[in-house]
Amino acid sequence: MLSNARLCLRSGLAGFPNCVNPKTVISTTPVLCRHQHRTPGSPGSGVKVLYDGLCPICVTEIRFLQFLQRNNPRKVDFVDISLPGYDGVKYKGVTYEKAMDEMHVIDEEDEVHRGIPAFAVMYSAVGLDWLGRFMMWPPVRPLMDKSYAIFARNRLKWTGRGEECPTGRCEKKSH
Repeated sequence: MLSNARLCLRSGLAGFPNCVNPKTVISTTPVLCRHQHRTPGSPGSGVKVLYDGLCPICVTEIRFLQFLQRNNPRKVDFVDISLPGYDGVKYKGVTYEKAMDEMHVIDEEDEVHRGIPAFAVMYSAVGLDWLGRFMMWPPVRPLMDKSYAIFARNRLKWTGRGEECPTGRCEKKSH
């Protein structure tokens, strides 16, 4: 029974009632990856997700993640880098240009994650631990890295912003 509980926890299925006995789930601790380690912190020390608020694909995903964390709104701080007040100094030196190049997430321990590891931290923070683990799983990770690199390189063009960002970088707009 205990091995069944561990299997369910590792696969992210602990929330399903038919998976295991709830008493077993409580007495069993899940195995977490290094980037998924959770420690209680001071208020406001949650995960910070830096995203491009002018990217329709990015905004759709962020809205979904905000919906998932609706019962715990301070756990993840979604920071729109496209707003005029964005200051990379406040976010571990992640400049607007760096944040536009690829996804950046700052975890609860103030460590900056980029690319696929950033997504894994972000998904784990909103309760999608299984998805974060899947993306980081060694047989899947190379495909995820390559796919995301293609998306990051082309997202401006694919979202209709290619003409306003001809060099692959957008000039930060002031409102």
